Amino acid sequence: MFRKVLIANRGEVAVRIIRALRELGIQSVAVYSTADADVQHVKLADEAVCVGGPQPADSYLNMQNIVSAAILTGAEAIHPGYGFLSENEEFAELCETCQIAFIGPKPETIQLMGNKANARIQMQANDVPVIPGSTGFLKDVDDALATAEKVGYPVMLKAASGGGGKGIRKVLTPDQLKPAYDEATKEAQLSFGDSRMYLEKIVSPAKHIEVQVFADDSGHVVAFPERDCSLQRNQQKVMEESPCAIMTPAERQRVQTIAIRAAKAIGYRNTGTIEFLMNQNHEFYFMEMNTRIQVEHPITEAVTGVDLVKEQIRVAAGETLSFTQADLTIHGAAIEARVNAEDPALDFMPQAGLVKQLRLPGGPGIRVDSGIASGDQITPFYDSMVVKLIAHADTRDEAFAKLREALAEFEMDGIASNQLFLSALLDDPVVKQGEATTNYIMTTFLPEFQKQHVQEVS
Repeated sequence: MFRKVLIANRGEVAVRIIRALRELGIQSVAVYSTADADVQHVKLADEAVCVGGPQPADSYLNMQNIVSAAILTGAEAIHPGYGFLSENEEFAELCETCQIAFIGPKPETIQLMGNKANARIQMQANDVPVIPGSTGFLKDVDDALATAEKVGYPVMLKAASGGGGKGIRKVLTPDQLKPAYDEATKEAQLSFGDSRMYLEKIVSPAKHIEVQVFADDSGHVVAFPERDCSLQRNQQKVMEESPCAIMTPAERQRVQTIAIRAAKAIGYRNTGTIEFLMNQNHEFYFMEMNTRIQVEHPITEAVTGVDLVKEQIRVAAGETLSFTQADLTIHGAAIEARVNAEDPALDFMPQAGLVKQLRLPGGPGIRVDSGIASGDQITPFYDSMVVKLIAHADTRDEAFAKLREALAEFEMDGIASNQLFLSALLDDPVVKQGEATTNYIMTTFLPEFQKQHVQEVS
């Protein structure tokens, strides 16, 4: 087992990893930017090293500085968390070159699955159903037009190296395709340094279903119960739950079998998530794979009792999985809400400033993952998510009730948040029935919410 691990991240996920390391008796090393000198993950870690200025490129994306910090402090491994360098094959390869264990998959796996078009090809070759669309990369806009004509509109243009909603354009008609293609390729080049695109038919209405997989170096591969991540705003997840309220045990077993087949096909190691779209006939189509721990991993931990972060560390240290597929049964239901420093009244504009007072909820079945405390400064340089509230109970209705109460108790004075938006979402009849699809918030819920919220404010 490792004696010391560096966390190449910040905020609530860094705090989460530090706590897991403590439980395993492993020393932790935090890295931080000059803007984060006084934040919680720096205070909690056994050691902390400043790796650059406030801009991510100067600090949390600075591979050389982070690896140098690991060498300087004697860290034997690096946990990348999610975001930043977590899916950067160059970083994983640099760690290996410097004989530092990367707590995640192999660099070549990250590279393969990070390119969404290549991932589609790999899945097609291994009998994993994919969304109808292009085979490989689009050559040009004419190729895009021909492919769209073949699969039928509407379609989605996607950046091959994309993520975070960038380099994506919805196209409803042929005349929209050329300007959308030009915009998406430019955005992809700016965001990822890769302008290559692929195209998929839009499967709608659909649910966004994802399956956590885990594999060790001894060949054991398992799949966890699914997460329903359909509640999204601008293709960003807002609230997630496990299990999916409208899936049957047979459907669960089917999608887990597909996920295990996908993981084995690429020789996966450690944990990752296979993301699917489920149509109205409950057919599953592979979308992409995230080769890292997910923001919403706590709901999987809640319903299975497995600590995914500790298991990541053990497997990276060469241990075999501490559980089998048969152990991954569902215990109750869990739901997670992402509390963001953003103002719904201002079209969810990110907020920065001083957290004058922070009141966090508690009680049986409530988990709070947070990287902030009263008196902390929220800066404009990083993601707006500040707290995750997770509720777990014997039934889905009870979990919803617990999360509703947790949101009511939550207070963050000095900074606007999406708290009211999340509470309203929990009370929505379609959400409560588990029937919301990926477009529900944007097309149905949000317009009514904004209308009502503006009326209340005025």
